[in-house]
Amino acid sequence: MFKKILIANRGEIACRVIKTARKMGIRTVAIYSDADRHALHVRMADEAVHIGPAPANQSYIVIDKVMEAIRATGAEAVHPGYGFLSENAKFAEALEAEGVAFIGPPVGAIEAMGDKITSKKIAQEADVSTVPGYMGLIADADEAVKISGEIGYPVMIKASAGGGGKGMRIASDDDEAREGFQSSKNEAASSFGDDRIFIEKFVTQPRHIEIQVLCDSHGNGIYLGERECSIQRRNQKVVEEAPSPFLDEETRKAMGEQAVALAQAVDYASAGTVEFIVDGDRNFYFLEMNTRLQVEHPVTELITGVDLVEQMIRVAAGEKLSLTQEDVKLTGWAVENRLYAEDPYRGFLPSIGRLTRYRPPMEQAAGPLQETGKWQGDAPAGDVAIRNDTGVFEGGEISMYYDPMIAKLCTWAPSRAEAIEAMRNALDAFEVEGIGHNLPFLAAVMDHPVFIAGEMTTAFIEEQFPDGFEGVTPDEATVQKLAAVAAHMKMLKEERAAQISGAMANHRRRVEPDWVAFIGREAIPVHIEHDGDGTRVRLLDGTEFEVKSDWRLGDSVFRGQVGGERMIVKTEFIRGGARLRYRGADMKVAVRTPRQAELQAMMPVKLPPDTSRLLLCPMPGLVVKLAVETGQEVQEGQALCTIEAMKMENILRAERKGVVARINAGEGDSLAVDDVIMEFE
Repeated sequence: MFKKILIANRGEIACRVIKTARKMGIRTVAIYSDADRHALHVRMADEAVHIGPAPANQSYIVIDKVMEAIRATGAEAVHPGYGFLSENAKFAEALEAEGVAFIGPPVGAIEAMGDKITSKKIAQEADVSTVPGYMGLIADADEAVKISGEIGYPVMIKASAGGGGKGMRIASDDDEAREGFQSSKNEAASSFGDDRIFIEKFVTQPRHIEIQVLCDSHGNGIYLGERECSIQRRNQKVVEEAPSPFLDEETRKAMGEQAVALAQAVDYASAGTVEFIVDGDRNFYFLEMNTRLQVEHPVTELITGVDLVEQMIRVAAGEKLSLTQEDVKLTGWAVENRLYAEDPYRGFLPSIGRLTRYRPPMEQAAGPLQETGKWQGDAPAGDVAIRNDTGVFEGGEISMYYDPMIAKLCTWAPSRAEAIEAMRNALDAFEVEGIGHNLPFLAAVMDHPVFIAGEMTTAFIEEQFPDGFEGVTPDEATVQKLAAVAAHMKMLKEERAAQISGAMANHRRRVEPDWVAFIGREAIPVHIEHDGDGTRVRLLDGTEFEVKSDWRLGDSVFRGQVGGERMIVKTEFIRGGARLRYRGADMKVAVRTPRQAELQAMMPVKLPPDTSRLLLCPMPGLVVKLAVETGQEVQEGQALCTIEAMKMENILRAERKGVVARINAGEGDSLAVDDVIMEFE
């Protein structure tokens, strides 16, 4: 077995690999850029080597620099994680020439399956059902438009060397095909150093289901069930679960056997994933094979008890698989939510800055991983497992140079319904401050009836949130419970004030029992009684809640029971009241005296400033292209400029017809959120 491995990656996946290597008694080497000098993976590794400036194409994906780090540290093997160099055949060849083991598949398998065009041809030769498309390379935008028309819209424009949603666009007409081709080509060159593009038919109403395979160099291969990855945004997965709520055992077996056969056709040896598009009749079509560890691998580990990173290391060391297909058992259900540094209220645009608060829910182990001892959490075991794979820490910086994913929150439970409920509670307890993040959106998905029913497709977000995410509006029952929580908090605050008043003036101030709770603009009269066991809150209609909690003034999370039901609510005292966040809802709450409530009703509502004549930068980023000039008339939907952030190009368009009066930014400028890019007459 290896004594030292280098991890050619960063962030949460580097931390994930380090954990397994440490368990196996293997020393680890981290690499880092200028932006990651104080990153968590650098802290966790036994050694760390600086490899260059912040941009990935000057550091993490520069093969020569990584090779220098390997030589300097004497690492015997390299785990590439995912992204960056994980599917780069030239990197694997460089390692082979150096006599260093690649913890991944052979070069031939990477070349055959890592390239989407080649893999489609091999799949067709192996009689695997594939999606119609053009497998040749496409020279320019005109050819892309011609091919798209021949295939029939809608089409998917994809980077041949792509992955993770980078270099992908859906086109519904010639204009979108032309524009999508160029954007995909640019993103592919920036992210992978390979700008080759191909086009295939976009299957409507599809489900994205993938099979995890594991093969060794001795001819053995198994599949470890499937993952449902249909909830995506811009072809980037957001929520995954295992198993799929859609597949039956017959389809699962057929997909698994086909996936293993395809892997063995190219002498695959390592962990890999074969992705399929599945229609409503459970017909499945080969999409691509990812010759690496997938981001969503934890859900497979949670239902099988198999540590995939450990298996990859053992296969790379020449060991045979210790498992047969008969040994693979799928137990319970696991759900993964990806926590992104992006603002769902601003169209999910990237957000950067300092994590002023980062408090994930406490991890705990249960299910197959607990039984096999492959992974243990920090809390006592129970019927629910909580796992958080992360690469950040409180006080750390979220950089504009890398992918916006900062954590993967996973839950396991005996059933799907229990796993979802565990995820709801875990999201409620997850504290993130200082940046925009998608926790409220994830909470909304977990409560969405389409997701709960397991009937989602890859169009879920577009169909269920057509106007974007504008927050969650809680139902009346939830509003009443939150009013009870706010009343409990107010009572404790008033009692503290009364104690201080009594100590200072030698008499105890009386705490009034009647108040009015404001949830947003809704006023809810409440009667509060408090004793040592809890607070009883009675509403005007006679509804009564008993609030029990050990919450104290200053605590940022309320954990307790309201009316006999468990609630976890993020709390924060702000000017004029408190901020409560629960199940995706973010509300300002105030509890006032009846007289104060009368006066508040007379207060005018402050209107936001008019920015309709301004083009504001919606995220921190770099101006890549200005598409208009001063004095030019623009039409609704016309491209105005392109902003690049976190390896993604974002085209800003005109919301209405107008004339450009002034341009305040130039190509190459770095902008902050709400910087004025253009002004209109």
